[in-house]
Amino acid sequence: MGKMLGGEEEKDPDAQKKEEERQEALRQQEEERKAKYAKMEAEREVMRQGIRDKYGIKKKEEKEAEAQAALEANAEGSLTRPKKAIPPGCGEEEEEEEESILDTVIKYLPGPLQDMFKK
Repeated sequence: MGKMLGGEEEKDPDAQKKEEERQEALRQQEEERKAKYAKMEAEREVMRQGIRDKYGIKKKEEKEAEAQAALEANAEGSLTRPKKAIPPGCGEEEEEEEESILDTVIKYLPGPLQDMFKK
């Protein structure tokens, strides 16, 4: 109230000590919270691993590691980079004889004009 009347702010002699205690309490609460959530996550991971074992499911990291190892095994002894897989249907079809531009244009002309150009 002293500050409101134009006086100086009242200083609490224990303010520094109280602030330090408050900061310490906040740090301690944060550490307890982190420990609690780390414990909960460890329990969840144990449960997940049990499910993976039961159904024969592998972790993403394990799948990626196996795929990488397979690529490295295939590329072992090769001096070039691994070949890219060819998408299905590419390059396997019989190539049709390409029409010339003139044939394409003639196709869209009316009947009598088509006959003139075909002769």
